[in-house]
Amino acid sequence: MAAMTGGELVARMLAAEGVDTVFGIIDGTYFGFYSSLRKVGITLITPRHESTALHMAGAYSRATGRLGVAMASNGPGVANALPGVAVEQGEGHRVLLITSARRTGISYPERGGTFQYFDQVASISGMSKQSQAVPSHERVPEMLRRALRTSFTGRPGVVHIDIPENIMNTDSPYGEGEIRPPHTYRRVTRTAADAAQVQQVADMLLRAQRPLIHSGFGAIHASAFDEVREVAEVLGAPVVTSWAGRGILPESHPQMVAMPFIEANKALRNNADLVMVLGSRVGETDWWGKAPYWGRPGQTHTIQVDIDDATLGGTRAIDVAVLADIKVFMGALLVELQRRTPASRQSDTWSAMIAEQRASLAKKASKPVKHGLHPGKVAGSMQGLVPSDSLWVFDGGNTAVWSHFYHRTSGVNTVFTTFKFGMLGAGVGQALGVQVAHPDRRVVALMGDGAMGMHPQEIETAVRNHLPVIFVVFVDQQWGMVKMNQQFALKPVKTVTKKMLSNSALGPEETINADLGPIRWDEMARAMGGFGAYVSRDGELEPAVGEALASGKPAIIHVEVDPVVHMWAPALRDFKDMHGEPKG
Repeated sequence: MAAMTGGELVARMLAAEGVDTVFGIIDGTYFGFYSSLRKVGITLITPRHESTALHMAGAYSRATGRLGVAMASNGPGVANALPGVAVEQGEGHRVLLITSARRTGISYPERGGTFQYFDQVASISGMSKQSQAVPSHERVPEMLRRALRTSFTGRPGVVHIDIPENIMNTDSPYGEGEIRPPHTYRRVTRTAADAAQVQQVADMLLRAQRPLIHSGFGAIHASAFDEVREVAEVLGAPVVTSWAGRGILPESHPQMVAMPFIEANKALRNNADLVMVLGSRVGETDWWGKAPYWGRPGQTHTIQVDIDDATLGGTRAIDVAVLADIKVFMGALLVELQRRTPASRQSDTWSAMIAEQRASLAKKASKPVKHGLHPGKVAGSMQGLVPSDSLWVFDGGNTAVWSHFYHRTSGVNTVFTTFKFGMLGAGVGQALGVQVAHPDRRVVALMGDGAMGMHPQEIETAVRNHLPVIFVVFVDQQWGMVKMNQQFALKPVKTVTKKMLSNSALGPEETINADLGPIRWDEMARAMGGFGAYVSRDGELEPAVGEALASGKPAIIHVEVDPVVHMWAPALRDFKDMHGEPKG
């Protein structure tokens, strides 16, 4: 037996799990935990807001495929973390949140009037995969093992364990056997599919004339990049993705049909006689798998493969449900397909559509603007100004839309955003988390000024931790996506007329609190010790990016974009239709 604080035990158990980084803000209520991290080889990275810690942990997890760990202190620290819990659970990132709580005896249940206390477990349980409170020293190892086991079971999400301050910070005798390798308390092998199902799926794919692969985040989470590519190549099948599935293949691959090419995606989904869905819930951003955006179930057969049993058949009628790890399943499927040479490969019907839509986007971005730069031109040109292996974060309303439509992924798992939640400001923490995960690559965040305004303080976090993220802030001084909706709701005819005749918008007095005041984001970066550059006209972006790269510092490039053009982002009609209910 060895005496140690509950916090030290937690640190040592995390190290045994393979954790090397924790994100969170220090506090005396869990000193026994974070003071033990360094001596077990775990780095603590401290942001300036707890929700940022969650976003850093979530992005770190997506970027590495490992467990992201965040911590927050009782009361206000946990309250600050709640937005991050909601987002990272929604996005399906594997995050363990460790929180402190007030001492045993005055909480769970609360005595009444307890300082910095609320029912943290009850609040988090409704927005997480699991939330539990540790009642005593003796149960720390058991309950932490349970939390880790849950983290690696089924669909990833946020798992929360709440440990009282007196347990965190006081000694108790623990056996050395409590600190043990993961295989002793959870399954460490991937879930394999039934061999008969592999053969059944292979039969269906080889019989199909127009098979289609629809890949979601689950395929990225499983690191099934090579397997998805090789199966698509054997079949000659196009690959489309959910929003969160973007990055399963480089978009230069001939089988890849990027998510922003909505018309091409729609045509392929309707034309397919068989769709194989990999790790996607086929949710609202996929129009729930319904017509007219997808072929009807009787017309298009569906195979769904997922690690989460509850997802199978959840939104679209399916013909075959496969419960398996996608990498393992696709590997077995590939062997079966290669054993039986396909009679023919599907003809390419999508390249011409993609080329046409790409040309239309390029034409749109080449149009002159009245003020600043064209947002499509900024988003489209950035890839040529930074290293080809850079990692990308998109954040904002219209800024994220412009970024998605003008970006072309050059590698796998290179785009990060809040695909499901659309959480403004989360991209700041995501960019820092990705940079921690990949210190040898450049991280570039394309941000709206509204989104940047939610967590600008984290530039100091980047400076302090030597994280040279480049933030390109699209500045239009408005809540652009909301302002567009307001204009159509308040004065639709005048909105269209002003756009058509003068490429202008309604005045600030004609909308409701939709305009923002000026902020010089480049000056803010310099004030915090980073690099700052101001861009307001064509020809200034390239040298600004070059100087930011050369500085080696965290950087903000303030880019003035035309506020009217920025509001009229691509595919506004499709975005509006997505929020309605498909008729099929």
